[in-house]
Amino acid sequence: MASIHNDIPLPVPARDVWDAVRDFGALHQRLVPGFVTACTRDGDARIVTFANGSVAREVLVDCDDARQRLVYAINNERLMHYSASVQVIADGEARCRLVWTIDMLPNELASYVQEQTGEAVIALHRAFPPAAA
Repeated sequence: MASIHNDIPLPVPARDVWDAVRDFGALHQRLVPGFVTACTRDGDARIVTFANGSVAREVLVDCDDARQRLVYAINNERLMHYSASVQVIADGEARCRLVWTIDMLPNELASYVQEQTGEAVIALHRAFPPAAA
């Protein structure tokens, strides 16, 4: 099983990032605008349209406010297994880290998913720029 791990430092308070992460249906507006172009809720899932045209149905597994951790899964014809967690960890009052871990099968798709997560990280940095001095 492939495991993709991203530990992303962000120059904003953890509460601000967690507020965007936990807003499960606003991925395209608050967390990764540009990387995700549309997101609509469908019960406990969201239908996500990515900038490259691909679409995924992501099911909300858990949203834990105390741990600032959200877990979602994808189950489709291309992926035998896909589980991801996003956790926001405070790094002082004005900074945080977003830890995004994806476990997936088949392994052959891991390089594509890793490339896509790189694009998502760029969008995250755009969504949470450093505060103006």
